[in-house]
Amino acid sequence: MTLVEVLVLGLVGASVFFSFVAVVGFVRLPDVFARAHAASKSETLGALFGLVAAAVVFGVGAETVKIALLAVFVLVTGPTAAHAIVRAATLAGATPWTRDDATHDGTETGAEAGVEGGDAS
Repeated sequence: MTLVEVLVLGLVGASVFFSFVAVVGFVRLPDVFARAHAASKSETLGALFGLVAAAVVFGVGAETVKIALLAVFVLVTGPTAAHAIVRAATLAGATPWTRDDATHDGTETGAEAGVEGGDAS
């Protein structure tokens, strides 16, 4: 294996890792605010690692310039989209999750479970 191949494998591995962290965060985190944070931070970093890996494979040339423009696009649109989603959620009346929103045994309270008027038990 050449040094370039090792570098590309490392970059692709980092891309997969951060993308996987974003997916796990999106699935496991409790509200739109935390999910938007996971998606904007980790997925942006994962996408950038993937683009850098592609730039290393292509080398110097027109393709690398296009990849650099894609990287700038990802850096601008990912966090901007997360900000717009969080702002829309705030304007719609969503509130951030707190530890008080869950009971001591880890189950949801009635409001989060879709039952109006408090605790479901």
